[in-house]
Formats: sequence, structure tokens, C-alpha cells
Amino acid sequence: MRIKFLKAATTIALCGGLVAGCSGENGTADPVSSAPTSTTSEITSTPAASSSVPVAASCGSDLLASLSLRQKLAQLLNVGVTGTDDALSIVQNEEIGGIFVGSWTDQSMLTNREVPQVASASKLPLMVTIDEEGGRVSRVADILGPDPSARETAQTMTVEQTYQMALERGRGLKDLGITVNYAPDVDVSSQPDDSVIGDRSYSDDPQTVVAYAGAYAQGMRDAGIFPVIKHFPGHGSASGDSHRGEVTTPPLQDLIASDLIPFRELSGTGVGVMMGHLEVPGLTEPGTPASISPAAVSLLRDGVGYGAAPFTGPVFTDDLSGMQAITDRYDIADAVQAALAAGVDQALWLTTDDVPRVLDHLEQAVASGALPQARVDQAVVTVAAAKGAVTC
Repeated sequence: MRIKFLKAATTIALCGGLVAGCSGENGTADPVSSAPTSTTSEITSTPAASSSVPVAASCGSDLLASLSLRQKLAQLLNVGVTGTDDALSIVQNEEIGGIFVGSWTDQSMLTNREVPQVASASKLPLMVTIDEEGGRVSRVADILGPDPSARETAQTMTVEQTYQMALERGRGLKDLGITVNYAPDVDVSSQPDDSVIGDRSYSDDPQTVVAYAGAYAQGMRDAGIFPVIKHFPGHGSASGDSHRGEVTTPPLQDLIASDLIPFRELSGTGVGVMMGHLEVPGLTEPGTPASISPAAVSLLRDGVGYGAAPFTGPVFTDDLSGMQAITDRYDIADAVQAALAAGVDQALWLTTDDVPRVLDHLEQAVASGALPQARVDQAVVTVAAAKGAVTC
């Protein structure tokens, strides 16, 4: 077998016991870099405990000293763009840390190879993200051709073939200027194919998910694309669709026995993790989805609660602006604040319109102490390390 799951590693080298990794086949580090070549709801979440995977004070200190507060906060935003002009404008004017290529993004930005132009406008390496799972969740099928869904992949292909497919797709994404793929989906599910997770899941058997998702993630890494597994702590058995309203999973103990196994096995293999908008009995507070829950982020970071090693890579939210599990309760500015305070490193949403207002709000939150400066600095270094802007 060619598959060699990366061990105890990630390029997210945040000191504090972190081991560098995320290597390609040649064993060299491959940081994620695209450098040039309503009514407000009350936020009740408390900031994440500082004991969860602390960043050493010296790690990234020079970078932090070079950035204003607003520049730091901007690095923690990843926002959907409509095309090249929109992306250039928001990168130049607000210096955000990442852009997201969605189904609404003008594909000429990719086909005309205009992403490097956007990246070159960024003072720090720019994350260029996409959710390219294959099957019905594909943004580049018209450009690179279709890939099968996760379920079809597991039913019709070997693990080695899955690795090769991901390697080829990853190389195609890299050629288009993409640096981060919000895939593979590691949810454990037997839902019907057309349900919210459905055929996006490799299997209802956790070990099958581990094998196939691990191979897919490795293929992406070896192609130079940073994979992000999702949706922590597991959407596969949840009730409902977070695009349409609140979603509740089985109790935490049930997730530990099944849904959390892929996260336990794969979180140390050089991946990021996306938090789901999921309420988890026995873990999250009522009305607080995992994506903005300090308890959920701490479970991931510490690892102890589900038998995993501490997770030191970047943590992303799922979309905060287009999914009713969040938007029914929170204004976008409050949702971003809650996510960052909970311990998430980069907040994702779908349009650039609200970026200035969100940054104004976050500056005020830091000034008031609602969003601790230390939490901001920790997230900035985490994101910067993921992009290769700092090493520790």
C-alpha cells in the first residue's frame, strides 16, 4: 500500500509540544500558502480556557508585534467571494486571512488563473479555500471533471485508488490556486444518499471512514493542499439539517463510541478540523452549537474526553452566515465573536459585505475584554503557522 498516514504531525507548529509534520512523500513540510509564484442575540459563551493547547509566548512574537489589532482580527476571517474583483478588494482593504471559493464564485477567477493576482495583494500568505468533496459537493467539476461521492468511492474503489484520486484532484486544485480543501467529510452515517450528510459519508462503519478519509486527506496533502476534516464532533447521526435550523446529535457518550472515532484517528495526521453547528447533549449548553461552544472546542483541543491526542492544528467554523442553526439566533458579528472566543481560529462565512462591520465589532469586543487579546494572538499564530508564515 502506498498510503502512509502522517504520524503525530502537522505543519501547524505551535510550539508547546507540537511536532512538525504534514509532509508530502518526500518528507518535507508543506505549509498552506498561496503567497505570490437583524437583531443581535446575546452571546453567553465564555472564552475558551487558556489551558487548552497554549501557544508559547515567544512563538510568532515578531509577527504579532508587526500587526495592528485590526490586522490580527482580519487574519481570523475567511470569507466567500463572488470573483476576482471582490476578492482583490477585500484582501487589499481589510487584509483578511482567507477567501472562500463557493458555488456562486465566478469560475473565471479559477480558469483564468487569477487567484495568484489576489494572493499577491496580501501582505501575509492567503488561504484560498474550497469545499471539494466530490459527488454533489463539488465546485470544480466543470473544470476538472466529476469525482464520485464519498459513499460511492468506498463502495467501488480501494483505499489506494482513493488516495490516487485525491492526489490527482489535489494537484488540479493547486494548479487553480487553491490551498485548503474543506474535505474529506468524516461523518459516520447510514443516512439516505440525498440527506444532508448521506452520500457525503464514506460509511456507517467508523473504521471504513478512517481508512478512506485518511487516504483522501493524504492524497490532498501530497498534492500540496491542506485538508480539513468535518463536521466535529459528528453530523452523521444528527437530527436535521443545520442549513435549515437547529440540529441535535445523540449524546456525547454515543458519539465517542462511533462518530468521534474518525476524528480521534485522523486529527493527528496533518489536517484542520471544521466544527459543525451541532448541539450535543452532555457537551454543549442548550442553544449553543459546537461551532461556538467552548466545551466542544476544548474537547477537540484536549482530546482526553474521547481518547485522542491534543489537537494543535487550525480549527474552522462551518459557514456562519447561510445556515439557520446560527442565523436564527445570532447576527454574523456576534457569531464570529462567539466562535473566536470559544477557541476557533478562523471564522467562515459567505460574503464580503459585512467584513468591515465584523472587524469593528471584534475590535470593540477586545477592548471590552469579551474577546481576550491572548485568544486573538493564539489564533493568529495558529493560522499563520498553517500558512507557513511562522515556524516554532
